[in-house]
Amino acid sequence: MTVVTRFAPSPTGFLHIGGARTALFNWLYAKHHNGTFLLRIEDTDRTRSTQAAIDAILDGMKWLGLDCDGEPFMQFVRATRHAEVAHEMVKLGKAFPCYTTQAELEEFRTKNPNAKFRSPWHDGGTPPENTPFVIRIKSPLDGETTVNDKVQGTVTVKNSELDDMILLRSDGTPTYMLAVVVDDHDMGVTQIIRGDDHLTNTFRQLMIYDAMGWTAPSFAHIPLIHGADGAKLSKRHGALGVDAYRDMGYLPEAVRNYLLRLGWSHGDEEIIPADKAIEWFDLDTVGKSPSRFDFAKLENLNGHYIREADNARLIGLIYPGIDKASLSYSRLLSGMNGLKQRAKTLIELKEAASIYVIARPLAFEPKATEILDKGKDILKAVLPLVEAISNWNHTEIEQTCRTHAETTGQKLGAIAQPLRAAVTGKSVSPGVFEVMEILGKEETLGRLRDVC
Repeated sequence: MTVVTRFAPSPTGFLHIGGARTALFNWLYAKHHNGTFLLRIEDTDRTRSTQAAIDAILDGMKWLGLDCDGEPFMQFVRATRHAEVAHEMVKLGKAFPCYTTQAELEEFRTKNPNAKFRSPWHDGGTPPENTPFVIRIKSPLDGETTVNDKVQGTVTVKNSELDDMILLRSDGTPTYMLAVVVDDHDMGVTQIIRGDDHLTNTFRQLMIYDAMGWTAPSFAHIPLIHGADGAKLSKRHGALGVDAYRDMGYLPEAVRNYLLRLGWSHGDEEIIPADKAIEWFDLDTVGKSPSRFDFAKLENLNGHYIREADNARLIGLIYPGIDKASLSYSRLLSGMNGLKQRAKTLIELKEAASIYVIARPLAFEPKATEILDKGKDILKAVLPLVEAISNWNHTEIEQTCRTHAETTGQKLGAIAQPLRAAVTGKSVSPGVFEVMEILGKEETLGRLRDVC
């Protein structure tokens, strides 16, 4: 049997980080089993679904590299098919028209706050004239239902806990429960991987599979993501849209790797590239406990992927409009190996890389200004020595400064600090002598003369 998974977000907002992990697990499971990964946009809530949200979901998945097979399915356009199934269930005696009014339903709930609703029309009756009705499923009155979940294990509920849920509203529109099951069946979905907050829905949805005589897919309900403090994930913990992580300077491969490790493991492996993730991923090592979102771990992982990234790609990400024929681009390309060693986000990388892009006169950080105030005499003494260097490279520049330090009884750092402040405007940078080489003699001397 060919494995078919699906990711089915509602387009009522951004693609949040929990949804992105669900999409990733479905994508990986399909890839691992040489199957098919489908995307379904559950846009039946017409009052809240927006094109902007659909675009955000598609953009987020594209950024993460989670390509679906074929075009996305749109749920709303299949409403007629959903209704047909509900009416077919009525013909089969598995569903029924319910004429219970809203007032009667509210009275039942008031008198029986903890009871599941069993419609008085469950076994039929004479329909009242000119009364709107909904179509409800005939839930079983006794016995129990068991789900053999690939993550949660064997879970059983008594059928007395299931209600006569609505399939079609009084206006003829299908409910979420009906639409999901019909679509999963028609799309040939074999494995449903979703958050464990949907586990209770599974027992209700299985009633539809049973009523129609359809083979139900396998289920895997993955634990939700919590904050680092163990509380339910909120915006302060990281429950943001995928686009927010891009804006914060994270690389997609870092976010993907981090999400993979939230609830799944392969031994002690932490750095897991996409090809290895596809090779190793399966549901047997997905944990049952909620995982904790930790920004510090994400940043460290992002720093690794920045160091591993192609230099030209990084320049394109932090300076997307830069002219590749420009001197600034050439300097960035030469200096990127040094720049990316300390950066944990693209924002940090861009800030560090500005030393090769900014024009004179430089703007100085407060700490750099303090260093310059104390080291102006040092710079005046070093400037003519640097001007005299004919073979401009970091080795010659460092040796010139080292010789001067030894001659004057200073430490090399006492010279390097004001040099760094003068040529970068910062107190921290890659090796200052490498920076001076990359800037070139003319630019370096110009920056030094500006402060001397």
